[in-house]
Amino acid sequence: MEEFFTDILKHVEGYYYSLVDITPKILLAILVVLISWLIAARVKVFADRRLKTKMHDPLLATFIANLIKALLIVIGLLFMFRVIGLNGVAQSVLAGAGISAFVIGFALKDIGENFLAGILLAFKRPFSVGDIIESNGVKGKVVALNLRDTQIKSDSKNIYIPNALLIKNTLVNFNSEGYLLQDFTIGLEYGSDYRKAIEIITEVMKEDTAVIDKGYSNSAVVSGITGSTIQINIRYWVKTDRTVTDGKHRSEVVIKVAEALQQNGFTIK
Repeated sequence: MEEFFTDILKHVEGYYYSLVDITPKILLAILVVLISWLIAARVKVFADRRLKTKMHDPLLATFIANLIKALLIVIGLLFMFRVIGLNGVAQSVLAGAGISAFVIGFALKDIGENFLAGILLAFKRPFSVGDIIESNGVKGKVVALNLRDTQIKSDSKNIYIPNALLIKNTLVNFNSEGYLLQDFTIGLEYGSDYRKAIEIITEVMKEDTAVIDKGYSNSAVVSGITGSTIQINIRYWVKTDRTVTDGKHRSEVVIKVAEALQQNGFTIK
């Protein structure tokens, strides 16, 4: 029995000395990770600022800056393994990159898929920051393209769509070279002077300084008949640097059109 407790004591003592021996390395490794993270964050901010100045494409610049940050963090983790003394782990990670990539890619299929989709979106650039897009039943203004998802803002809500969904599914970009298409439909009583109504609506759009009429097909056309109501569809373009994403400008145009028609004796249904 005495030998049993002696053996336990020796093992505990051995664990204690091992822990004392490795504690400085663990603390140093934590310090290395923190410093790597701090450097990566600073480099990301610097690269983001510089790339936006050089590239004039904030979406791609931000994505590349995030990619640089991720690579620096990975390098910091590999250096941490060397500090702890796990050189074999670091070498295995580098030497077995192909197998590791396959295993990790299979286990984290969605993350890897979204990451690769983000790279495709960054270089293909089907949209830019500030564009109004619609995909997967969500419509809003593009805020940022991240490594895993795309952030859009809709009705004061931040929505994050996985990048892979934007690649796989239909993506609608409502912008055209910095312009946004808005439209709405208004109903008139059957038997009205439709041509005059179209002239009035066209004049309202011409008087609106926010509506762009050079080279863009602003229009007011009869789109159909519903019962005793004639449907007129109004389409026009506005600059995206205006406050258009929250619906305020569209609301103003609808009100102006309705008031102009009512003042000229038209009945709106």
